[in-house]
Amino acid sequence: MLSAIGLDDAQEAAYRALVALGAADLGELAHRLGQSEEEAGRVLRRLADHGLVARSSARPGRWVVAPPKAALTALLASRRHELERAEHAAAVLAAEFRAEAAEPPVHDLVEVLTGAKAVARRFLQLQFGAEREVCVLVTDQPMAISGLENDAEEEAAGRGVAYRAVVERAALARPSGLTELAAALSRDEQVRMAERVPTKLIVVDGALAMLPLAGRTEPAALVVHASGLLEALTGLFEAVWAAAMPLRIDERGAVAELPREGPDAIDLRILSLLLAGLTDTSTARQLDLGLRTVQRRIKRLMEIADVSTRLQLGWHAYERGWIARDRF
Repeated sequence: MLSAIGLDDAQEAAYRALVALGAADLGELAHRLGQSEEEAGRVLRRLADHGLVARSSARPGRWVVAPPKAALTALLASRRHELERAEHAAAVLAAEFRAEAAEPPVHDLVEVLTGAKAVARRFLQLQFGAEREVCVLVTDQPMAISGLENDAEEEAAGRGVAYRAVVERAALARPSGLTELAAALSRDEQVRMAERVPTKLIVVDGALAMLPLAGRTEPAALVVHASGLLEALTGLFEAVWAAAMPLRIDERGAVAELPREGPDAIDLRILSLLLAGLTDTSTARQLDLGLRTVQRRIKRLMEIADVSTRLQLGWHAYERGWIARDRF
């Protein structure tokens, strides 16, 4: 618990024992801790360096604990100051990096990570460094990452970083699948499901991406910086996201699919008239609607279908069963 202020387990145990006793002889404390007097003395000297304990002036070999509130408050203040200095240094280095590496050399656009520790460390760095959005593709194969990824995800979400994830259906069948899904949804993350996800992938702020390197005997991954390859990976995520089904946890604790927003009766009549060859103006007149209303509804339908042209909209209308084939 006190590791955040620089105490290891042995130092914390000795300090807690001395707090309980108020003061103790070296031999007594060593016996209590199950250590030799030499080991206990070394630990006490480290605590004295932190200002937490001191030798008794009345009895040599006796140690006295400093009032915890005053001693720990001073130590915390010192740590905060050190962290503020480190944070300032990090900001300066980040600014220098942006200035010097606005256009990194071609050979620096891809990092190759080898080994579970290296992959896990970079994965966590990406999430802790996220500022706006993290996009993730999750397959049914667990990553070689420790449980700390949940801490990183919670920390980033707590800072307001948006998460979008597409999970392969088989991944939800894992023992922890539903628990992780419920936790993500409770953090207001957007989660969708696909029958199959092509690869594990994480894209952070549209500036960095990480994906596994297949065909290796040990875990390996690529980190891709701003480049055409990054744009392709971002496009891959968006394509999988668009085709996936939104998820929620229902009142029974089961996974439920959210119905996709679809066209209403007026939308279907507009589509039928457009596919029959009528103009927007004629369609509006025929349905006794305003021209802008018709155009707004057409734009909304194109967004739902994720298309950019009206020709594509007509095809998708048929493919999704919005319009019968004989109406083309």
